[in-house]
Amino acid sequence: MKSLLVPVSAAALAMFARAQEFGADAGETPAAESGAAAGAQNGETAGAPADEGKSVFSILPYCRELRGRAEVLEPGGQWEPVEEGRYYPLGSSYRTLDAKTFMRINFGTDCDVIVKNCEAAFGTRAQKLSEKSRTVHLVSGTITVSLPNNLKEGLFSVVAPGFEAYNPAGESRYTYKPAASGDGYDATIRCVTKTLSVRGRHFNIDGMRAANEFRIRTSRDLLFTGLYGLSGDIPLRLDQGSVLVKDFGTGESHVEDKYLDWKLSPKTKVAIHRAVPAVGEKLSVAVMTFDSSGELKNRCAFTEKTFEVNSGELGPTSKKDREALVKRAADVADSAAAADAAAAVQETEATEETPAPAPAADGGGF
Repeated sequence: MKSLLVPVSAAALAMFARAQEFGADAGETPAAESGAAAGAQNGETAGAPADEGKSVFSILPYCRELRGRAEVLEPGGQWEPVEEGRYYPLGSSYRTLDAKTFMRINFGTDCDVIVKNCEAAFGTRAQKLSEKSRTVHLVSGTITVSLPNNLKEGLFSVVAPGFEAYNPAGESRYTYKPAASGDGYDATIRCVTKTLSVRGRHFNIDGMRAANEFRIRTSRDLLFTGLYGLSGDIPLRLDQGSVLVKDFGTGESHVEDKYLDWKLSPKTKVAIHRAVPAVGEKLSVAVMTFDSSGELKNRCAFTEKTFEVNSGELGPTSKKDREALVKRAADVADSAAAADAAAAVQETEATEETPAPAPAADGGGF
């Protein structure tokens, strides 16, 4: 019953919005204005600034502009031609039918999802009408998201298998397509203006800036994720599992999550490999980073949320780093040997200086 409630309510509101398009009398209200009126009646203001605490979105999205051919699949319906100016319930899916189509789906004042002259498919998330946020599911092709520059955090996201783009402000662009290898998908994410954040399993990018761009390669089984820098220096935080931290002052211990901060610059990359263990559900994970020349720089292996199984940061692999590591190990070994020798000398001297105990007198013992 609950699963039917949202589509039915959304469809009812869609019918209301469409009725508003035609008006009750000769002085009918244009489609965009009727959407704002419907939002106002339900405590939402379509064009309100984000910092006023009100939704910036209309209750229902509508097709603001269409040139070419596109179709829409409403919840419980079938594919039908998209009509310019019509409202569609949340939970609908859209697709363009040729590379010459231009379509703009409007979510509110200055809030649009745009397909520019390409074939693309995406959908909106079915949700309760009281929710203020909006989510777009990217299926294929390229979409451009245009939002207010001051959009409040937590109000809009773009999701696809392998990642979630959250807190976008300004303009951002997303491309999602099958990988050339045939196993999995490639996604290219570009922050055109203002800011954007992206997260996925075992990684988080908090704060892309204008002109920052990178690529995500995701296997079909989601056990591999590759991150590739394309433009700008993008701050990236990578999971390195859990570690047990002991407070030597109190003697108490607690578990903390460990992270590696990495800058995803052009031609640098990150490889995240996951494996399903024979026992249990927690994945085994290996995280590796590579510089622009392809040299391995960081490597860590761990089991999710299991501090007992964590390799920590593994050793460097370059010849120079290996030589430095060997030298440091030799120095430590020499220091340890010298300390052991000094301790042995001190023990010998102490033994020689201590007089032997006098023998006990006859009958003095028990």
